[in-house]
Amino acid sequence: MTPGAGVVVVCYGNPLRGDDAVGWRVAESIATDPRLVGAHVMTAHQLLPELAVELGEAGLAVLVDARVGEPPGSISVTHVAPCAERGPFGHHLTPAALAALALAVAGRSADVIVVSVGIESTEPGTGLSHAVAEAVPSVREVVADLVLAHA
Repeated sequence: MTPGAGVVVVCYGNPLRGDDAVGWRVAESIATDPRLVGAHVMTAHQLLPELAVELGEAGLAVLVDARVGEPPGSISVTHVAPCAERGPFGHHLTPAALAALALAVAGRSADVIVVSVGIESTEPGTGLSHAVAEAVPSVREVVADLVLAHA
């Protein structure tokens, strides 16, 4: 079996807001990684309801995003359970709400793991801070390890 088969990796954030672009940079880094052949790597500005179909068809979903309030360049890995949120339905979802939507739409949801990267700034710009840029190869390794453990 191909290591990335049944895996979706969604790297999201705003590529025009400094360190919030870290997801997009990670996607660029892992898109050609031979260990992730077969994984569907995608970028998005935010988690959207349309991604529920992807999560419903995958066995593993790795979501990569920036995290405010953590030390710049720090990496955290969190397993997420489906959890529908109360309140009006919006176009932006949390990872738990997206997993719950996948469960409702497709009857199942992938195992969802969020890989978060602590960031320094979301000021307008296309460059990453030094600490966040240095973390990108480590995030790629974390994602590859998760995919290989799933295979």
